[in-house]
Parts: sequence; structure tokens; C-alpha cells
Amino acid sequence: MKRGFYIIMAAQFFSSLADNALLIASIALLLQLEGPAWLTPLLKFFFTVSYVLLAAFVGAFADSMPKGRVMFVTNTIKIAGCALLFFHDLVSIPGLAHYWFVLVAYAVVGLGAAAYSPAKYGILTELLPAEQLVVANGWIEGLTVASIVLGTVLGGVLIGPGVSAALLAFDAPFIETGVDTPAEAAILLISVVYFVAALFNLAIPDTGARYARQERHPVRLVVDFAHCFTTLWKDKLGQISLAVTTLFWGAGATLQFIVLKWAEQHLNLPLSQGAILQGVSAIGIAVGAVVAARIIPLKRAVAVLPVGILMGLFVMTLIGVTWMPLVYGLLILVGALAGFFVVPMNALLQHRGHVLLSAGHSIAVQNFNENVSILVMLALYALMIRMDLHINVIIVMFGAFVALAMFLVMRWNAANHRADPNLDRHIGEAKH
Repeated sequence: MKRGFYIIMAAQFFSSLADNALLIASIALLLQLEGPAWLTPLLKFFFTVSYVLLAAFVGAFADSMPKGRVMFVTNTIKIAGCALLFFHDLVSIPGLAHYWFVLVAYAVVGLGAAAYSPAKYGILTELLPAEQLVVANGWIEGLTVASIVLGTVLGGVLIGPGVSAALLAFDAPFIETGVDTPAEAAILLISVVYFVAALFNLAIPDTGARYARQERHPVRLVVDFAHCFTTLWKDKLGQISLAVTTLFWGAGATLQFIVLKWAEQHLNLPLSQGAILQGVSAIGIAVGAVVAARIIPLKRAVAVLPVGILMGLFVMTLIGVTWMPLVYGLLILVGALAGFFVVPMNALLQHRGHVLLSAGHSIAVQNFNENVSILVMLALYALMIRMDLHINVIIVMFGAFVALAMFLVMRWNAANHRADPNLDRHIGEAKH
């Protein structure tokens, strides 16, 4: 791998580490402000909505300048959103409760993440040949999941009574931070992690890739995005990989909150310990991602589809376990199955998007679909919580949906290959 790839990985690691730690700290801030329970999944909803609303524009932005510069600018927006969280008790807007301001501030962080994503993935197709994309995605996904593990654990540790008490007791000479609660102390440290990511952003080399002058008129950008959207969905390989990644990210975002609620109701664990369980499942994703990168070549990417059905079935078994060693093992297994099937699908989608479109535009289409899925599934989950459904009922419904959806995708893929038995010849072909 080229040296620039490792710098990209470092930048992605620290930015994702901060994102995931900030989610836990923001949940703690909502609890501190006594917001209703159904608002918690809406944190991720507000974070994600920018991916959907800006999908037509972020691809062009990512392709308008070197990707490292894009990543630096957008990481700075994340820092601004993080800073806004400190002003939740200073705003006085009629009809806007303090906890709603937390959601708005977190949405600004999501704005930065939405614009960051096409650059962080698009640069891989600029820097590396097609045959290295599965390996590169394995490393990126493995490291991203490592950041999820450490980020969720870091968030949980920072809001825990022992560490938060030490942070609040720390008195820096000549510096008045105004930090008064465990959540605020955690957010302050997380902002430092975003600054570290920004330093790595500045060190990312220019790949030399240049695209035609990007359109700036909003209507034309929307029309261009619609063309890219239909192009990728009409491609027989692109549509399968897009369907799988869309399902995975929607399910994965919802599972984050299901695990927290399940830990609270089923295992009687507080938020700080429930966050650690999130990290345990992410360990499995990292393992599955690395294994897939080593044994699944790009040409055989669609062979992993049945693993998605197994993941859905194993999720449903969570309702029957309380013994902690078995809880850890099951969460790692579910994560490993998820990582194993999503990495080849993600690499295939990136490859087809690069061949048919451009790096930034294809990732923007991917983000739009995946984040519409996240919004819909989080909204449904919030509705289930509002309806006071038991967490075990939600888990069974969730696992059954994932298994059924993956079975239908397999049938869809089989129909595509019956129509064109040599369909896989397009995998690995060069950009036209």
C-alpha cells in the first residue's frame, strides 16, 4: 500500500473515534437535560439527515478540490458542531427546549460528516488500483470499527463516575473552561480528538486526480445527482451491492440504539456500560472485515450474501441470553457476520461507482441511499419506543426483517445472473 493510504487511515480513525465518543456524550447530555427517551435515537437521525439533504451537492464538492483539503474543511465543521454543544444552556429561543438545541448542534457535526464521507472513500479509488480495493476496504472498515469500539468505550469511560469526577476536579492554570458536568467534560476532550484528525487531514498527499469543473447551480446539481442515482441502480452489479450496503447501514445504526436499550432493560446496565457492549459488537465487525479482506476477492464479492441472513437470525437470539460471557460472544459473532458480508459489497459498489461515474459522485449516491435507510429505520425505532414496545419484541422484529431482506436480495441477484450468466465479467474492468 502507498504511504498516503496509511495517512488516510489515521485521519479516518481519529475523526470516527471522535464521532462515536461524541454520540455517547451527547446521549449523556440529553439524559442530563431530562429529555424524553424517544429523543435518543433522534440524535443519530439529526446527524444523518445532512447525508440525505446534501447528497446532490457533496459529491461535486468532494471532486472540486484535492480530497485531503476537503477532509480538513469538513472536519473543521465537525469541530464547530462539537463546540456548539457547550451552548445548550445559553440559548433562549422560544419553543426550543435545551435538549432540542443539543440535537441541532449534533446535526452540525452530521453536516461535516456528510461532506467528509465522499472524500474519505473517493480518495481510495484515486489512490489504489481496483484489485486492491477489497483489501483497502478491509483495512478502512477494520480501522473504522476499531474507532467505533474505542470511541464508544471512550465515551462510556468519560461519562463514568470515576473518570468524569477526575476531569471535573482538574484545574488548569489560567484557563476557565466553564465545564460543569460529566457530559460537558467528555465533549471538551472529544473536541481535542477532532483537532488531531485535522492534523492528519493536512498531511494527506494530493493524488493528482482532477475532474471537470464541477457544476454549481443547485438545480443542475440535483439533475446530475438524479442521473448518477439512476445509473448506479440500473447497473446489475451496482444495484445488488447498493441494496446490501443500504440495508446494512440502516440496520447497523438502529442496532446501536437497540443494544443500549437492551443493555438497560434486559441486563440492567447503565449507559456507560451499555456503550462498552456496543464496542464489543464492533470488535466482531473488525474481525469479519479483516477476514473478508484476506479471503474474498472482488470477483467473488456476491458470494457473501447468505451471511447477511445468518446475521439477522443470530440477532434474534439476544433475547434469550443474560450470562455475560455468552452476551459478549454473541455480540462479537453478530458483528463478525456483518463485517464479513459488508466489506466485499462495499468494495464492489465503490468499483462499479468509479467505473460508471466519478469517485465523489458515486460515494454521494451510496451515502444518500444508506442514510435514507438509517433515517427510516431510526424513525421506526423511535416510534416503537414511543409506543412502549418491549425491547425483546423490537429485537425479534429487527432480526426477522434483516434476514428476510437479505433473502430477497439473494433472489434478486440470482435473477440478474439468470438473465446474464456472464455478469461477473464486469467486475474488475477499467473505467471507460
